[in-house]
Amino acid sequence: MTTNEALDDFARQCRQRVEHSLDRLLPNNGTLPTRLHEAMRYASLNGGKRIRPLLVYAAGRALGISQERLDTPACAIEFIHTYSLVHDDLPAMDDDDLRRNRPTCHRAYDEATAILVGDALQTLAFQCLCCDQRMQADARTRLAMIETLARASGSRGMAGGQAIDLEAVGKELNLAELESLHIHKTGALIRAAVRISSQLNPTAEKSLTTHLDRYAKCIGLAFQIRDDILDVEGDTETLGKTKGKDIAQQKPTYSSLLGLHGAKEKVDELLREALWNLEDFNAEADPLRWIAQYITARKH
Repeated sequence: MTTNEALDDFARQCRQRVEHSLDRLLPNNGTLPTRLHEAMRYASLNGGKRIRPLLVYAAGRALGISQERLDTPACAIEFIHTYSLVHDDLPAMDDDDLRRNRPTCHRAYDEATAILVGDALQTLAFQCLCCDQRMQADARTRLAMIETLARASGSRGMAGGQAIDLEAVGKELNLAELESLHIHKTGALIRAAVRISSQLNPTAEKSLTTHLDRYAKCIGLAFQIRDDILDVEGDTETLGKTKGKDIAQQKPTYSSLLGLHGAKEKVDELLREALWNLEDFNAEADPLRWIAQYITARKH
């Protein structure tokens, strides 16, 4: 079996698990208020790469954690990610009409509903970590996971990164400033996906969890740089979102700062560093290696 086939098989199994769990944890369409719950399901169950849930499962596998215990944190991470996409697409933010090859939530429903969808998905993520019994975690572990997700989502993480991104429109950033932006905007939640898995195994060696965290930091930044490259080289149909949006909105990107060649070299450098941080792990960490290679070569 090739690396791509192995990743496809692993990803298919994990996506089936997370789709089933998302369906279980989301309110049913018939539950009041029905329009809000329908829109929450529209935003959450319409596909996507599910990279963050895959990282939850892959990091958990590397640390010997059962998939059943990882379903809930995988969903919590995806709820936060989906809420961020719904809000990012709003007219006051990136003002986009297409997400995952479908109309964005505010286009399919309306702007007010989309705002409420994001609010509700965000709180649902923390409710799941707090209450869902299938995770089989004690109160101390749940609290640590909630703190990790809150920090990654808030003003010192994803939301803060988005604020910096909005402020940077039309401005020139240096490399350090651009890296800081992306570490917060995209990297924080990717890093949290790996860290939350680590917290489900509090007896794991500190050196291993440190290497996992460094791995996640590398691929989080690589993910965003690859997005910058695809914004130039990709096409709207393949990307599932509008091509050239960053250029049109005069956003600073790695491809504009370093050029396409320099941006690709940076991605290759981050891939090497990510894989180096997995050298102390056995074959159970192979999905993490496959995901790193996928992220840095993906076409959408």
